[in-house]
Amino acid sequence: MDYVTIDLSGAVMQSIAIITDTDSSIPFNLAARFNLYQVPMTIHFGEESYEAVYAVNDADIFRRIDKEGKLPTTAAPPPGKFIDAFKNAFDAGAEKIICLSVSSEVSATFSAAVAACEYFPGREISVIDSRSLSMGLGYMALAAAEAAAMGVSMNEITSIVEDTRQRTHLFASLSTLKYLAMGGRVSNIAASMANMLNVKPILTIRDGKLDLLERVRTQKKAWERIIELSAIKTGNRYIEKMCILHVNAPDMAHEFASEIQTRMHCPSDILFVEVTPGLSVHSGAGMVGTVFVVK
Repeated sequence: MDYVTIDLSGAVMQSIAIITDTDSSIPFNLAARFNLYQVPMTIHFGEESYEAVYAVNDADIFRRIDKEGKLPTTAAPPPGKFIDAFKNAFDAGAEKIICLSVSSEVSATFSAAVAACEYFPGREISVIDSRSLSMGLGYMALAAAEAAAMGVSMNEITSIVEDTRQRTHLFASLSTLKYLAMGGRVSNIAASMANMLNVKPILTIRDGKLDLLERVRTQKKAWERIIELSAIKTGNRYIEKMCILHVNAPDMAHEFASEIQTRMHCPSDILFVEVTPGLSVHSGAGMVGTVFVVK
């Protein structure tokens, strides 16, 4: 991965700027089409701190985790990071800003963005709690950015975001509970038993959090169940957008994509998306799943 720094001060900005955070998992090349800036989460390895995505990716994170046997901690961006992003957007010509944050149920990012608004009295900034994460948030931010590029109003963009939220679904499975045990979210005994029995938890977004939906045996059955659940949510509707999520598991992601494409009518332009360190630390390497938007 090539690490980059994105500065909006020299960009050509539409009248409404859209800003989000790196827990949106939006690939840089896709975000750049609409000058969509992602404020970085912070990853702490002891006294060392890194900006998620901009300075460290999932492969870097898990290479170090597996070497040291210890998980890093994560932190929401401080208000100052949002102040910088808002200022750059206004300096680039934006008249208004819509900022979409990862769910307030999993991060203090929303509160930090709201606090940053106080430094811009008289300026119109709307901060939206997505109640979602990864590309669940990402698809909302992209829909907002597409609408802003077409000159849609603030109120209409807010409605589009809410509509996109209602039509977006996420299902994923963990390949191991090793990393949850390292973080203290399950006991070492439970993780060992689950791995011994080849139990694969299936996750979804519920009440603004990535939550356990059910457990199945074997990776094959987990993927089959994800596809079944996705088909149920899709019904007879068309899948407008789809991505395959993964945490440091690109080969597994492509294998899963082949499975889902044989059993569902998927868009031709499926994205392959790294979850990104602000979230991946909490799920662990090997997670694979899908996020899709139905029409």
